[in-house]
Amino acid sequence: MTAESLPTRRFAAFLFDMDGTIISSIASAERAWTRWAQAHGLDVATFLPTIHGVRSVDTIRRLGLPGVDPEAEAASITRAEIADVGDIVEIPGARAFLRALPPERWAIVTSAPRELALRRLEAAAMPVPALLIAAEDIGQGKPAPDCFLLGARRLSVATADCLVFEDAPAGIRAGEAAGASVVVVTATHHAPIETRHATIPDYRALTADAAPEGLRVVSGD
Repeated sequence: MTAESLPTRRFAAFLFDMDGTIISSIASAERAWTRWAQAHGLDVATFLPTIHGVRSVDTIRRLGLPGVDPEAEAASITRAEIADVGDIVEIPGARAFLRALPPERWAIVTSAPRELALRRLEAAAMPVPALLIAAEDIGQGKPAPDCFLLGARRLSVATADCLVFEDAPAGIRAGEAAGASVVVVTATHHAPIETRHATIPDYRALTADAAPEGLRVVSGD
């Protein structure tokens, strides 16, 4: 699907992933994770694709490395990422799109820890939402639906009445499992993604139509 297939209905709220969806932080993240992978004897090229869209602690825990404390290692990686935000930028058009939304009708739902999320948003000069669901707010990270369920609940809306913007497979599955509609942002993808959902390259051709009865995405293409 493409932007031509965007949902035409209105939604009670929009829920946005952060990295790869409204900002690009791939270079920063991959620098930190490359150093960590090399220190632990991992094949970097094989390992790096597994880090995107999920919590750091879950990435490390999944490896099952002997003698490694996932919580401590994830905290160390987060500190490195917080110190490395010089080349973080918005996904084109995302800043204006977010600023057009009523503050009580959207949230960021990210796998990043809160401190890192706020630092990256600041670095890219992005609006900070009234509601930000971060890694430490949930018991299970993406692809579990917990984060989107929590975001919808705190906005006092049903997840079935939310539109999720995501880029990574884990986040897409989380949105699906939560019962939300999903739009896939492909700005940072290196290859086409197979998905049944509408896809957008970025936000430059989109307009947010906010009305009392709900939010709608309008494509100018």
